[in-house]
Amino acid sequence: MIANTPPPPYYAVIFTSLKASDDEGYAEMAQRMEELAGEQPGYLGFESARSEIGISISYWKDLDSIKKWKSNLEHQEAQQKGREKWYSRYEIRIAKVERAYGFGR
Repeated sequence: MIANTPPPPYYAVIFTSLKASDDEGYAEMAQRMEELAGEQPGYLGFESARSEIGISISYWKDLDSIKKWKSNLEHQEAQQKGREKWYSRYEIRIAKVERAYGFGR
């Protein structure tokens, strides 16, 4: 689903990943992280796609909201498991969205 974000400016956290062969428990944790992120102040939405690589984008009101999400204890546990077990590589990029437009029926 495409996130319904407010008019810019806002921020996007782009998480690009390559999964490791052992992904036991990954789907459940990914679902929990999406739910938990949605409960955080400043959260605006989420989009995700997976094929050869995974790309997940979360949208946030401001940089402080992103910082608080990164420091959430349950999120930190998921990050640790990701490094130890689920991902062979990942990159996180934070970008300010200054302009947005789209099309839909």
